[in-house]
Amino acid sequence: MHDVAALAGVSVKTVSNVVNGYQFIRPATRAKVETAIGELGYQVNITARNLRQGRTGMIGLAVPELSLPYFAELADSVIRAAETVGLTVLIEQTGAVRQRELEVLSGQRRHLTDGLIFSPLDLGEQDKASFDVDFPMVLLGERIFGGPADHVTMNNVDGSRAATQHLIDLGRRRIALVGTHPGETMGSAALRERGYRQALDAAGIEFDPALLGDAGLWHRSTGAAAMTRLLDSGVEIDAVFGLNDAMALGAMHVLHDRRIDVPGQVAVIGFDDIDEASYSSPPLTSVVPGREEIAETAVKLLVDQIAASGARRPPIEVVAQYTIAVRGSTAPQPR
Repeated sequence: MHDVAALAGVSVKTVSNVVNGYQFIRPATRAKVETAIGELGYQVNITARNLRQGRTGMIGLAVPELSLPYFAELADSVIRAAETVGLTVLIEQTGAVRQRELEVLSGQRRHLTDGLIFSPLDLGEQDKASFDVDFPMVLLGERIFGGPADHVTMNNVDGSRAATQHLIDLGRRRIALVGTHPGETMGSAALRERGYRQALDAAGIEFDPALLGDAGLWHRSTGAAAMTRLLDSGVEIDAVFGLNDAMALGAMHVLHDRRIDVPGQVAVIGFDDIDEASYSSPPLTSVVPGREEIAETAVKLLVDQIAASGARRPPIEVVAQYTIAVRGSTAPQPR
């Protein structure tokens, strides 16, 4: 920076003001400094600047599994949102293991970042006190509501109710729900089942527990296994709502293997609108939960907290908007 100042004939402070985007610089002065920067190939030492500010320039993103397409695509969205504000993202995979999720909040790696975007899966309402931390953090997901941290989530109940209503509007009445978690009271499975039941009730369709396909983690394989059990049970089915797209794709694979026409005999809808949904056969109808909005909002809230340098305010909760992308799995294919 001293070399740039000497070549441009200005002070070091002026060079600093130019590279940091200070707006009250005369155009002629700015041009001289920029010319000197170009001639010398000067680059700002981001690391040194961050150290002076007590920051690393990195934020953490902790998710359960990157092998789950939704979280992989969420990570991509967070990375792109962070890049727009000059931040790098350090990703940590917890495996939905309680101890590893707790370590995210208190472990040594936390000090490598300026803040954390965290999507817990094993921690829940009983762990609210653990989220009252002394560093910037934004929670994602459905495990903690009304906690001490900013929270960005999707509209699980309404989105699932709309997905089920979409199938009902097609004349379907025997709608299997694939991916349920028996006994769960808080989390994506519980909230999405609630929306499913609300839609059935509003349409005057009796809830049938025989149509629930229980599963553990939401992978294609567990969706396929749940669909297989439902078909083998002999229960009548004319539609399937997969509680995420991976489950729906696994279910659709089994339907194809059984020579059951989709959507002619069984219509299929998923949730999350992962990229693969557009390229399945037929393309999968899915609830679009606002992943980009979730990522951009989470990064913005985290940046605001970082800029506040420890000043506390009441936590903010944001619910992303959803839509339904109607594709071939619920609509007749053109001949």
